[in-house]
Amino acid sequence: MRFTKMHGAGNDYVYVDCFRQHVKDPAAVARFVSDRHFGIGSDGLILICPSEKADCRMRMYNEDGSEGRMCGNGIRCVGKYAYDHGIVDRLQITVETGDGIKSLDMTAEDDRVVSATVDMGVPQLTSELPEPITVAGKQLEFIGISTGNPHAVYYVDDVDALELWKLGPAFENHERFPDRVNSEFVRIIDRGHVQMRVWERGSGETLACGTGATACAVAGMMRGLTDDTVEVRLRGGSLTIRWDRESGHAFMTGPATEVFSGEIRLPDGLE
Repeated sequence: MRFTKMHGAGNDYVYVDCFRQHVKDPAAVARFVSDRHFGIGSDGLILICPSEKADCRMRMYNEDGSEGRMCGNGIRCVGKYAYDHGIVDRLQITVETGDGIKSLDMTAEDDRVVSATVDMGVPQLTSELPEPITVAGKQLEFIGISTGNPHAVYYVDDVDALELWKLGPAFENHERFPDRVNSEFVRIIDRGHVQMRVWERGSGETLACGTGATACAVAGMMRGLTDDTVEVRLRGGSLTIRWDRESGHAFMTGPATEVFSGEIRLPDGLE
């Protein structure tokens, strides 16, 4: 299988060009390639496919093989691949996702895409503002927001001190979230900057999460904690989120980076 390794702010995936090849069992392939010791190493697998509705279609699989509806960092890399590898010849494109069609406005240097702004659509509240919850014996509050994927945003005093490798599964699998949830832990720095760590359902802690950054930023804006444009600082880099209150749409801007391309032999039955 031919592949390209890419990342957006450290949120890395293995990308497969399905305009030119077919993946038989994406869920199993995602589990295989994501392994950082015996596979390629990634937060999951993303297929770049033809679409009847948009310039291309993104299918995204988490490390555990579960399929996600949307990936903010992944979709920027899909746009970069599509432009850099000749699938499209424009810097403004549309991508079909499990959360509908998203518009990308990309920036290129030396005829290679380096960043993109994505119209993330209208975030939807899925909880009270905020809602109480007890996790691992601790009484907390969260704001539930859907940005294509379900998110629970928690405000904390010290993001770095969190032992997410211990606590993450309890948040992800809490009974309040029967389909599991992505959990964002946020510290307000000032009205234009926040710090965030994320525990993603199906992948664990990742260096960045675009839909999560959008959720945490809009949650802060709704509560009046920040301005309507904010820089979200993650372990893998920074994303800029702007919320247009009039239309309700949120816009995410961030980098897209190609690391390397190669071929890997899949286990018997997955070819």
